[in-house]
Amino acid sequence: MEQKSKRTAAAAIAAVLLFYGAAQMLGITVCPLRSAFGLSCPGCGMTRAWWALLAGDLQGAFHYHPLFWLPVPALLLLVFGDRLPDRVFRGLLFLMLALYLTVYGIRLADPADEVVWFHPERGMFLHLFHL
Repeated sequence: MEQKSKRTAAAAIAAVLLFYGAAQMLGITVCPLRSAFGLSCPGCGMTRAWWALLAGDLQGAFHYHPLFWLPVPALLLLVFGDRLPDRVFRGLLFLMLALYLTVYGIRLADPADEVVWFHPERGMFLHLFHL
């Protein structure tokens, strides 16, 4: 991975952290996307999964997000990816993205999943639109 790409990735991660930090300071304690649009994001449940893991509840961690472990290898790939052939690097990134989107789709389609849901009628955006 080129130095410029690493800086871009670091800036994107910092922007996401700042966004979520600002949301927390404003009192938005659930996912801001879920609050705004009534749609869980692909990473919904990730924080709760890590908290469950830190509490020693591996089953709970998988319940909240079955791919909770994926950010660790993704971060390693971003940091050390320049040591891999470009084709392998891109293939691993694609695989991780495909896993995320597959699990997200399955969870959205499961009406019994209370972590990931689609309820645009509960989103602030729709309420503002109706005003």
